Amino acid sequence: MTNKLAIIGGSGLYDVEEFEEREFLNIKTPWGSPSDQILKTIFNKKEVYFLPRHGRGHFISPSKINFRANIDALKQLGVTDIVSVSAVGSLKENLSPGKFVIVDQFIDRTFARNKTFFDDEIVAHVSMANPTSKGLMNACEEAIKKSKIDYQRGGTYVVMEGPQFSTLAESNLYRSWKADVIGMTNMPEAKLAREAEIRYASVSMVTDYDCWHPDHENVDVQQVIKVLLGNAEKAKNMIKNLIENFENHIDSKDPTNNCLDVAIITAPEKRTKKTIDKLKTVAGRVLNK
Repeated sequence: MTNKLAIIGGSGLYDVEEFEEREFLNIKTPWGSPSDQILKTIFNKKEVYFLPRHGRGHFISPSKINFRANIDALKQLGVTDIVSVSAVGSLKENLSPGKFVIVDQFIDRTFARNKTFFDDEIVAHVSMANPTSKGLMNACEEAIKKSKIDYQRGGTYVVMEGPQFSTLAESNLYRSWKADVIGMTNMPEAKLAREAEIRYASVSMVTDYDCWHPDHENVDVQQVIKVLLGNAEKAKNMIKNLIENFENHIDSKDPTNNCLDVAIITAPEKRTKKTIDKLKTVAGRVLNK
């Protein structure tokens, strides 16, 4: 099987200009249109895809991102591995603005989003105990080290609905949970990637201290943008290194690879052709057996 990498870029990362061989793809899905055209490139002889999560120019609010269309579109293109790059607030003193966190756990506090492909007729329950791919995390760590970026391996990301930032009470609550960072976009993205059997890793770029830190001003967009610009340049270097090394870390025993084998609970006679067709990209491997 050919392994293909996709990068989903968050706030501040809408393109990778170093990708010189460029083709922009319009992909249609049963769930609607993805956030923007998907950039296909060949970088150092490897086929790579890039999708800006908020659209180029940042016109899609976190709650309005069509996560299902984004994941389905990447799956249509044969993507096997996704690395999410997103801006986050820090919930810990040692995670200062500019630092990267390779996230390995999530707390999903969102409530206004479509969180599954399996919401009509066919029911599936995938395991999310370990939501990120260990092999892909290893690749991210190697790429970050090579880029000489200050980072932390492992961390819990609280995903809030937004688009407003936290209240002080909320920020302190999340700190009491020992969470590391807070953002608005990695859920349900990580859940949908798992349902689509795409390996997923998340690199969070710290832009601010949320609002809990007594020695720092409360977060605002202008402050965030200033740090975002520096983070985006570091992220582009990391991405180039990641393209070079990710295939060296593919884990043939990753639980994502065949998770639908033990996830679909609906009896075959209850599965209509209409729904099977709708899920052909995401779950065709198991539904068409």
